[in-house]
Amino acid sequence: MMKSLIAATVWLAALPAFAQPYRAAVIGLVHAHEASNLPRMIRNPQIKVVGIAETIPELVQLAKERQGAKDIPFFDDYRKMLDETKPDFVWAFVENNRHLEILKECAPRHINVIYEKPLAASYQDALAMAELAKKYNVKVMCNYQMAWWPANQIAHDEVAKGIIGKPWRLHGIVGHGGPGSTGHGKYFFDWLTDPVKNGAGALMDFGCYNALWSLWYMGRPETVYAEAIHLRPETFPKVEDSSTLVLKYKNGINIFEGSWDLPRSFQDLEVFGSTAGPDGSLTRGSIYMTHEKVELRNGREVRDLPLTPLPPEKADPVAFMVDAIRNNKPIEGITALDINVGVVQIIDAAKESIRTGRAVKLN
Repeated sequence: MMKSLIAATVWLAALPAFAQPYRAAVIGLVHAHEASNLPRMIRNPQIKVVGIAETIPELVQLAKERQGAKDIPFFDDYRKMLDETKPDFVWAFVENNRHLEILKECAPRHINVIYEKPLAASYQDALAMAELAKKYNVKVMCNYQMAWWPANQIAHDEVAKGIIGKPWRLHGIVGHGGPGSTGHGKYFFDWLTDPVKNGAGALMDFGCYNALWSLWYMGRPETVYAEAIHLRPETFPKVEDSSTLVLKYKNGINIFEGSWDLPRSFQDLEVFGSTAGPDGSLTRGSIYMTHEKVELRNGREVRDLPLTPLPPEKADPVAFMVDAIRNNKPIEGITALDINVGVVQIIDAAKESIRTGRAVKLN
């Protein structure tokens, strides 16, 4: 029996790295997105969750009782967890202004990191994170729900093909009825409505989606103008609950809305395009995207475009990170580090625009 055990151990050790689960750890449970992502992490055969760091007893108990984490070691000190469990990557569900702090600990240990959007609470922090990632050659991914939607990718692919001409105007609306302040959701609410910990209010929470779309489709804008309103100061006394972004390009303009005051959830984008041919012909139209569909619109004609599933390694944040680690590939696309540094730059410019009442030119 001992010979069989030794032989099995030797065989397992000889397997290629991709045959063994990657080690993942979780830092923090105060971000509401952990409620859906943590159970999926635990069930994912590509990884083994080797530790969770959280100091709030109620959130620890909730993870154990409702999210399948009862057999996973919990730590009060995430630095101790990193040293003892040695994960390949960490997924952080923490306040935005702690993202840099966590990368300062993970990067020197050569641990890759997934953050929930946005990348950071300030442009200064985002730049420092980019420097750390480069210095220690670690992968940093900024997770957006829409990154894994076939509709989001197909809409972008069709625009890139020129089906509506060259994009010149984007209109997006992202939002819902606002964060809840009761139950375990109060921990999320407390920092999401704090201008330092979040970086702003609805402008940061949903404006980051809008800024990302703008960069993805049309690159860096020349100027940023923003306005914010406070419809419910009794609920959100410290931060704005609705905002509008106007991003100006040399030959284009993008208008985006982000709000905690909407009657239902929105994550909708319409891309308008127009190109004149040498013969005077005109290619124009729009692509309208939601989570569930992509429509090609031209005049009164509306045509649904087929939604084809994304490849497995591009359809899930864990699979995407594992594929990047396994194949030593950079994180690319809308979850990549560089584009998300640009997102935070736009949001910082928007905050300055709200303060001054003027458009801000990007450096």
